[in-house]
Amino acid sequence: MSAPAGAHVPEHAHGTPKAHRRPHAHAAEPHPMEKHFSRRRVLAFVFMVFGMFMAILDIQVVSASLAEIQAGLSASSDEVTWVQTSYLVAEVIMIPLSGYLSRAFSTRIMFVVSAAGFTLMSFMCAQATDINQMIFWRALQGFIGGGMIPTVFASAFTIFPPSKQPIIAPIIGLVATLAPTIGPTIGGVLTDAFSWHWLFLINIIPGIIVTIASWFLIDFDEPNLHLLDKFDWTGLLSMAGFLGALEYALEEGPSKDWFESEPVTFAIVVSAVSAVIFFVRVSTAEHPIVDLSAFKNRNFWTGSALAFVLGVGLYGLTYIYPVYLAAVRGYSSLMIGNTMFVTGVCMFLTAPISGRLMNKIDPRLMIAIGFAGFAIGTWLSSFMTEDWDFWELLVPQIFRGVSLMLSMVPINNLALGTMPPDKIKNASGLFNLMRNLGGAFGLALINTAIDKRMDLHLSRLHDSIAWGKEAAEETLANLTRQFAPLGSDAGLAALKRLSLLVRRQAEILALADVFVLLTVLFVVLISLTLFMRRPKMMGAGGGH
Repeated sequence: MSAPAGAHVPEHAHGTPKAHRRPHAHAAEPHPMEKHFSRRRVLAFVFMVFGMFMAILDIQVVSASLAEIQAGLSASSDEVTWVQTSYLVAEVIMIPLSGYLSRAFSTRIMFVVSAAGFTLMSFMCAQATDINQMIFWRALQGFIGGGMIPTVFASAFTIFPPSKQPIIAPIIGLVATLAPTIGPTIGGVLTDAFSWHWLFLINIIPGIIVTIASWFLIDFDEPNLHLLDKFDWTGLLSMAGFLGALEYALEEGPSKDWFESEPVTFAIVVSAVSAVIFFVRVSTAEHPIVDLSAFKNRNFWTGSALAFVLGVGLYGLTYIYPVYLAAVRGYSSLMIGNTMFVTGVCMFLTAPISGRLMNKIDPRLMIAIGFAGFAIGTWLSSFMTEDWDFWELLVPQIFRGVSLMLSMVPINNLALGTMPPDKIKNASGLFNLMRNLGGAFGLALINTAIDKRMDLHLSRLHDSIAWGKEAAEETLANLTRQFAPLGSDAGLAALKRLSLLVRRQAEILALADVFVLLTVLFVVLISLTLFMRRPKMMGAGGGH
């Protein structure tokens, strides 16, 4: 750092100037940030946030339209799931790598390449004529576009002064949580109104605008190409094996009964072996692909742990409510989207309130209230019946939307706002990785719990409707009378209908059990806020 920047800090008088110049330069960082803060940078950041919105939206935008994509590409049910899995596997590799690449090539080059590549891959996805092409382009879309997400988080804490964080933090928090929440809704609307191709074509024009604007507006930092002189290829390959295989195992494990499936077992072994190699390389390489020293910061590791569980609340609940609405209520993707939209509205309305509260009350208290709200919402949902619809789900969804914003904003600030500026890019990648992995682990946990608890409840319900049980025989008789016009097939139709009723009830009970499990998880995580330190100054650059 130049001498004038250091001259503003009188503490340099302590000790030997050379020994203390760098730490105190970090402490002085907010002052040059105030000086260089400009409308141009605000405009650049707005375009970057929109690019991040597209990248996160595309995680879930296809989830409501997989049936249409399957039909359009003549794919099997097992193959079409890879439209989403390939994106997630590739993205989870890029997110931690982005910090290294951003330092090497600069924020400008990193973001422009990510935005341009994401846009091009979106176009190629829309042109796919078979499932193999779709999976290939989706993987590239996730890998290249994944670089935008942590780059935006890092920029928010390096280019804006602390005085602007109550405005900036809710914006990135809202985008990071709103995009996956409304993804299925937007996907359902586009597919119903046009075709599944528009799930990808919708990105083209905004992507081009974001790419061009980012090229001309971003001027946050300079590249450090010397980092590429000793690029750790072993670290990169081992990280790809570790995270990619782990993501695949978490995505496919619940539906394939984990170790009963050879591909899932192989993925778990690959992930474990790669993890050992990766952690050895990180601790021994001169320029490791990912710097894990950020986890020495108490606020960062506690914030990352909270973000991990927040990922469960974000992605897990975005999944579990539609499961109920589709399987039990028989809702279409568009009806599900309209029902789930309440959460997005609550998040949008709570975001500015959360920003204002951040400097008025202890952010750790905000996080605790947020997770308590999650727990209340999931506890209320544990009482669901087969008759629940929009109005019964309204209050739990309000708790979820408000809680996401109350917890996401202070978690971001406590975890990343206390990191030194030279470590923020790397820390941002790790932080976003933890949230995404939390979502993957949460979905795996939810799906596994639903399967196991449903088997248990089916077994118990079958015992209750055995021959000789008065209530069961009476129900069967009533159903048989309803199907009397079918003649000799009335008894068979009645049995089939009774079986479906039992299965639906078992699924409701299993979902209720999962909501109880999530309630316990959120309550337990409240205690983690006790380990966090409240920084003296919220925002970037201090290392306070």
